[in-house]
Amino acid sequence: MLAEIQAEVAHDLEEDRPPAGGPAYQVAGALVALVVGIGGAVLSYGYGLGSLRQPGPGLWPFVVSIAIALMAAALLVVGRSLTDSEKFTRSSVLPAVGLVTFIVLALLMPVIGFELPSLLLCVVWLRFLGGESWRSTIITSVVTVAAFYFLFLYGLRIPLPHLF
Repeated sequence: MLAEIQAEVAHDLEEDRPPAGGPAYQVAGALVALVVGIGGAVLSYGYGLGSLRQPGPGLWPFVVSIAIALMAAALLVVGRSLTDSEKFTRSSVLPAVGLVTFIVLALLMPVIGFELPSLLLCVVWLRFLGGESWRSTIITSVVTVAAFYFLFLYGLRIPLPHLF
């Protein structure tokens, strides 16, 4: 019986999977990750690395960015022989939309504060990118923004621009 359930789940997952992409998609994904890793390393280096005993604000983002770049370089080397990539489909645009909305949050926060851009970001990500119901979206968004508001402003005393 367990084997039947496993076979049924595997079949259902296979039906939902986008078509295979091939080596070109592996290389394209690796190149995007390499650009992100190098860009992150350059930007975080500008914040100052400090030392391991007294880390600067850019140290850990720099370390993570270098790790991303190294993994992307490894994928460039072995990616041509891998076959587990997926073709770009309509849903492939969703991460790019998520990134753009995150950039909009960063641009709006200094102008109108933390609360409204964060609430809009949650709504867009949950409702439009995640397909959640309006009820779930509203409740989760309000609770999330309130939790981060109190955590950052009162718990951690981070001076975020805010309306209230």
